Amino acid sequence: MRPRKPTAKQVAYAAGVSLAAVSRAFAPNAPLDKEKRKRILAAADKLGYVSPARRTAEAITAGTVTLVAGDFSNPFYPMVLDSLSRKLQLSNRQLLVYALPSPSDVDRALSQILAARPKAVIVSSTQLTSSMARACRQHGIKIVFFNRTQSDGDFDSVTCDNYAGGRDIAQYLIAKGRRRIGFVGGIRDTSTHRGRARGFQDALKEAGHELHCQFDGAFDYRIGYQAATAALSGPTRPDALFCCNDVMALAAIDYAREKGLSVPDDVAIVGFDDIPMGAWRPYRLTTVRQPVEQMMDEAIDMIDAAADNKNQSGAVVRSLRGKLIVRSSA
Repeated sequence: MRPRKPTAKQVAYAAGVSLAAVSRAFAPNAPLDKEKRKRILAAADKLGYVSPARRTAEAITAGTVTLVAGDFSNPFYPMVLDSLSRKLQLSNRQLLVYALPSPSDVDRALSQILAARPKAVIVSSTQLTSSMARACRQHGIKIVFFNRTQSDGDFDSVTCDNYAGGRDIAQYLIAKGRRRIGFVGGIRDTSTHRGRARGFQDALKEAGHELHCQFDGAFDYRIGYQAATAALSGPTRPDALFCCNDVMALAAIDYAREKGLSVPDDVAIVGFDDIPMGAWRPYRLTTVRQPVEQMMDEAIDMIDAAADNKNQSGAVVRSLRGKLIVRSSA
């Protein structure tokens, strides 16, 4: 026979209090002597008692996954959100979303994330602080990085093969006869920027080309527009620009046309991500398509594998190849 679950009556007896006091002990705002509450909670912990309210909360959040993402003004992240929410719904799981435009907001949201007791946290477009990582581990919450890696921790991650994507773009532009090839980067300390930039520049060097110019665009439309202005206003403007994400590439196309340049005749422009508006007729952006659906499948598999094998050790990093999508901007 299965052992019976401990009851509130047993907790009351062990703590030497009334049954009503036990009920109040598990209601944070209920009036109860501090020492008495402490005694009741200690007795409950010793007996393995779980209050009805906590059982209900745990049942509700048993399959919850939290997505911690950066600024949703980048259309790539709504794509990620849509994919994740659809896949979790198919398995009757819930999704909580924390949008954190500033990296400093991660720890500010930590108490809310822990209070929700999610099964896992998927981190995208932000860095995880050591305090958040430690707290999640202490509470048995699985962490998976999406579209990025973090070198200072033992974390699973799933990414597009940014290095290969950067190489594909360089090789394509060279094959098209472009010789003055410029680069608009993202945020230099991110794995996405580093991988794309390294692959792009390595392929240029192998083909005997030097980078014509380089600017920082911070993965942002406004800053990308300023970078494109600097790149295309000089005396020897590039005949091709690889922008480290699509948002900056759209900004570059906008500026080029405002300046009276033809895209791609005067300057070819390539992005990375394949956001929906890149395919719009005014842009027809050549880009690398990230395999978002497959990447999200991998992230969910990592979460499920962690639940099945709690003693798993060592980080798992999965990198999926993107696809070069050729449109009229290049």
